[in-house]
Amino acid sequence: MKRFVIMMVGKTHSGKTSFAKELEDRVEQAVMIDQDTHALFLQNNYQKLVPKTGPNDLKHAITQTIVDYTVDETDAHLILSNANLNRSSRTRLLNYYLDRGFTSIIVYFDLPESLLRKRIAIGNRDMGILRTSSSFEQVLDKQLRIGKVEEPAADEADHLFVIRELNNVGHVLYKVINTIQN
Repeated sequence: MKRFVIMMVGKTHSGKTSFAKELEDRVEQAVMIDQDTHALFLQNNYQKLVPKTGPNDLKHAITQTIVDYTVDETDAHLILSNANLNRSSRTRLLNYYLDRGFTSIIVYFDLPESLLRKRIAIGNRDMGILRTSSSFEQVLDKQLRIGKVEEPAADEADHLFVIRELNNVGHVLYKVINTIQN
């Protein structure tokens, strides 16, 4: 069976997790990996182990353990629902999967800043995942200010899909599912 790694790329509140959950529900043998879920698990259950500063190595270890198990012990596709805004980080991650025989798909959420700000304002996401920012608006400001957003190029993955408007989400979801199933 051909296995896929589907990587979401986009700023906060662009719809990566919602898209990934929908994809996971519709594709048999797909597992969604979401570091926000792991961060919230640690915050709710092991708060004393969450570092106040620096990288959250425990969160990364949990994620890597789940990824390794899924890659080595199942035949599931992987759906990565993180920001993945930096090209070198994406390349490193995708190479890990390519070395293990996966076919890669990037879904890039390139929505207007004004829409993201509206979604943040009306959203009710759990703030427990935040460690270095006090709000999701601050997260977006950091993503925009420090130039962390490097638009994916066609040569980064076997397949690249771009969402620039919310009304395009269903069409892109259909195309990704069709790519996986054919």
